[in-house]
Amino acid sequence: MMFRFVFLLIVACFSAATAAHAATILVYGDSLSASYGIPREQGWVTLLQTRLKEQKLDYTVVNASISGETTTGGLSRISGALKQHTPDWVIIELGANDGLRGLPVNDLRHNLSAMIKASQQANAKVLLVGMMIPPNYGPKYTREFTASYAELAKEFKVPLVSFLLEGVAGQAELTQDDGLHPKANAQPRILQNVWKVLEPELKPSKKP
Repeated sequence: MMFRFVFLLIVACFSAATAAHAATILVYGDSLSASYGIPREQGWVTLLQTRLKEQKLDYTVVNASISGETTTGGLSRISGALKQHTPDWVIIELGANDGLRGLPVNDLRHNLSAMIKASQQANAKVLLVGMMIPPNYGPKYTREFTASYAELAKEFKVPLVSFLLEGVAGQAELTQDDGLHPKANAQPRILQNVWKVLEPELKPSKKP
């Protein structure tokens, strides 16, 4: 009986140590990361967790994405999310809804900038995910919107995924009927767009 108790205690301590060792990646986005219209387990964020496990990279992924979120909404809750999850990495994937609504680019830049600063001040590294939008609001707006992500990545010296939907946007076979949201069969490609930038940053945390 005593042996069983000691064994269970050792297992519990080992599990606790393992859990404490695992770093956290906070995915902070909108419907493109919240698996809108598809089962959550098929979304790219869940696939990211699977990929990390396959690669024996000791990270736990937390998905704090909300469908319909704008950068203003994201900024309003970033402090709480950072306190709750204490992430080692924050993947910021926001702005698409700002662009679709024609919200001011200056607001987009301010909000993303503030979220990056808040994350860095909380000792988290940041991966910024860029977005592109249709030219509905004219070439100047579209150009400035797209350029904002690269400019912010350079300013804050953070890695950048140039366009989350690279190879997916505009492909009917990969897009839901609304013409905006990717289908389940597009999620591996989206993951790869993120992974090719994220993986080199995570290599130092790989288990021996």
